[in-house]
Amino acid sequence: MTKVLRGIRAWGIAALILSAASLSSPLAAQAASDNAKEKPAESLYLQLGQVGLDPARVYQVRGASLDRSPVHITLEDGTIGFTQDVMGHITGAFFEGEGEVLLTPPNEVERKSMSLFTGMAILEEHFATAYFRFNDDAAAELRPDLREVENKQEFFDKWKDTAKTLSGPDAMRMLVTFSRMLPTVDGSRSSGESGSAKVGGRFSEDHFLHARLQGTKLGVFDVYFDSLAAEQVQAGQSKPAKNGDVYYDVWSAFTLPSVQAGQAKSTSLQKGNTNRASGDRATGDPPNFDQVSSDKSRDWLSIRRYVITTEVLPPTMLHLRARLQIDVREGGARALLFELSRYLQVDSVKVDGREVEYIHNPAVEGTQLSRRGNDVVAVILPEPTKAGQQITLEFVYGGEVMAEAGGGLLWVGARGTWYPNRGVAMADFDLEFDYPQGWTLVATGKPTAAPENALAKGKGEQVSRWVSERPIPLAGFNLGKYRVATAHAGDVVVDTYASQSVERSFPGLGLQVMEPAASDPTTIQLPQISVTNRPSPARNEMAVAETAARAIDYYARRFGPYPYSHLSLTQNPGRDSQGWPGLVFLSSYAFLDQREREQLHYEPYRILLQEVIPAHEAAHQWWGDLISWNSYRDQWFSEGLANYCSLMMLQERDPGGFRQVMEKYRQDLITENKDGMAPKDAGPVTLGGRLESSQFPEGYEAVSYGRATWLFHMLRTMMKDADASEGHKAAGADEPFVRGLRNLRQKYEGKAISSRELLNGLAEELPRSARYENKKSLDWFLDDWVNGVSVPHLELKSVKFAPKGTGSVVSGTILQKDAPADLVTSVPVYGVVGVGKQPILLGRVFADGEETTFRLESPAGVHKLVLDPEQTVLTSGK
Repeated sequence: MTKVLRGIRAWGIAALILSAASLSSPLAAQAASDNAKEKPAESLYLQLGQVGLDPARVYQVRGASLDRSPVHITLEDGTIGFTQDVMGHITGAFFEGEGEVLLTPPNEVERKSMSLFTGMAILEEHFATAYFRFNDDAAAELRPDLREVENKQEFFDKWKDTAKTLSGPDAMRMLVTFSRMLPTVDGSRSSGESGSAKVGGRFSEDHFLHARLQGTKLGVFDVYFDSLAAEQVQAGQSKPAKNGDVYYDVWSAFTLPSVQAGQAKSTSLQKGNTNRASGDRATGDPPNFDQVSSDKSRDWLSIRRYVITTEVLPPTMLHLRARLQIDVREGGARALLFELSRYLQVDSVKVDGREVEYIHNPAVEGTQLSRRGNDVVAVILPEPTKAGQQITLEFVYGGEVMAEAGGGLLWVGARGTWYPNRGVAMADFDLEFDYPQGWTLVATGKPTAAPENALAKGKGEQVSRWVSERPIPLAGFNLGKYRVATAHAGDVVVDTYASQSVERSFPGLGLQVMEPAASDPTTIQLPQISVTNRPSPARNEMAVAETAARAIDYYARRFGPYPYSHLSLTQNPGRDSQGWPGLVFLSSYAFLDQREREQLHYEPYRILLQEVIPAHEAAHQWWGDLISWNSYRDQWFSEGLANYCSLMMLQERDPGGFRQVMEKYRQDLITENKDGMAPKDAGPVTLGGRLESSQFPEGYEAVSYGRATWLFHMLRTMMKDADASEGHKAAGADEPFVRGLRNLRQKYEGKAISSRELLNGLAEELPRSARYENKKSLDWFLDDWVNGVSVPHLELKSVKFAPKGTGSVVSGTILQKDAPADLVTSVPVYGVVGVGKQPILLGRVFADGEETTFRLESPAGVHKLVLDPEQTVLTSGK
């Protein structure tokens, strides 16, 4: 049975096996041969990860090219050495000389992203060296332009170690291809072949090319073409930020037009599957990991049900057994890839009751996968999958993934990946936990009586079982020495679990300053600080429960019933909170009262945001859990909409506080750093996790939360103003924006949606005067605002009043500055009627481009016009 290759040490094991074989040691050769017979997948994986150059395959190359449209790589003049065979195939090459790569992103979003990192909209770079990895006939493509060269050994000696090292990161992706050539369970050879294997479905055209290039201007960077990835083309670079953290900057990534067309045809058949990764910004990884966290509309399998038994041994250890029931949509695969915390080590894997090989692959440094603390686990099936097949997979694993944070709190470090998943998908969960007395455990799902053969029977410990009431996108649990407070939102029970104290790392409150000793007047001594008071979350837990209950009642009246029977809010050490189906991990900071927040010297806006955290996380029960996003490009609406829903509540009780928060989001977007760059330039909301980069380490927060919240505020107020101008006074559950959200919930609950589907749903409730070019569509908003980064400056000029009846007709021109020439913005125009009086909304104008003229009717008394005095449009405010 294959043991896990743990962390970076895996490469040491591989080097020992392969280098020993290369030295022709009879014992080493025999060991390698035995390993290949007993563990063929592991042997193949190790070979793929340490394949070296073949000294006999070194050539002069001139005028050769590798074309994977739209990737064009030219080897103008130089020397190239190919790798040794793996299963009879050349899988890589190293080049030194003069070469050029050309990559043209297909749209403005990707061209701007490319320009942000490289300074050019089209990647056109010369390179001096290159390492290529491929699974198809790339070597044969180059053969006509190869010539014999005399200095083969010199080239081999110079680059052999570099080439072997560079083979490692692609080993897992190559295993996906070559595992189909392994012998099946009956000992016969699988019919699959690398490259164009005739295995059916997407695996029939499996093409992978990775070029790691040493650019003359850009340094070392990567270009990928991967036919199995959700986005087949990607270019990027691993780079440290000024804060010292390493990021994998994705310069550009996109789906080929032909694949996109095919996706559009099949979308309606795929919408029962989702890809929500809680706190999991599901991109930024090189495509070899994209098979794990991909657009679920393209996934070739779905996990229908999880049954997980967990033994919890505080303060650090978990022992787990997870059974996955899998439905196969497309056949042909031998390797199934899963994401799992690197702190959890797999002991065994069974497929339909039979032990199989598995491989634990460490994530590449700087990728989102690595930054989440996760790796990839590959499970090798006994034979290729078949469409319509059902598989039961069982993992036995465990590890030290928890930490004792103090105050009766545990920190579960593997949250989100404490069980094997594929980017997380809608599934049923049956969770059973065995844990010691004195602790309280709360999980997603509904508490259910534990079976008679429960794990802790006769041990004097506790056993609890939690079963999901409907398919949910992810499952989790929390453990602490809690007290519980209960509130109600109609029939929904809201339980809040909090400890008597906070974690050790929590800052002290109520500090008492003690005078320094005066024994030596020449010595400057700092005041001694002693903590005289620490917060007690349990003291405030009822207030938190009632806040969440009010939020649930508020949302249920607007968006439809709460999706589950109860909501549990559990205190969690640290500053971050997360809302999962029926379970909220609520930061200790959310349990502070007003006085305690003031003692921490929070700015006013931060105090307001802390107050709405329970409402924000409760909103995720609808937006993110009940309705999920289709890919990382759609994830923005989950955070943005949950945040905006909580701020809708704030706006009703504290309009000034609402404006304060929105102004802070605006400033966070437009404030430039010392290099003259502002977070808004990180990219549009649709870049998801790519917004977090070496250029903008805080870009994700500013854009996915701040800008996304503003986008929903713009839509809501535009629809509300238009509704009012048509003589309606809809409010609350009846206003058009809320009606649109309620319709979305009814149509898509339990499914994943795209940004376009979200906006199409809202467009169904567009009042007539809010329809750009008289079309019942928000395509203009998607193109210009969702897929844009604009924060324009608006001005009025040439305003004229012409008497008409008792009022007047007012005309003028709206200027849009610091914006694309074709930006469309719905701008509210108000009339000023007197000193101290509220301006009157005269109407909204679609500002289309740099200058837009307008004519509006005005009542008597209006003597001046102002644009958007209520600040409902995201502008620079200059």
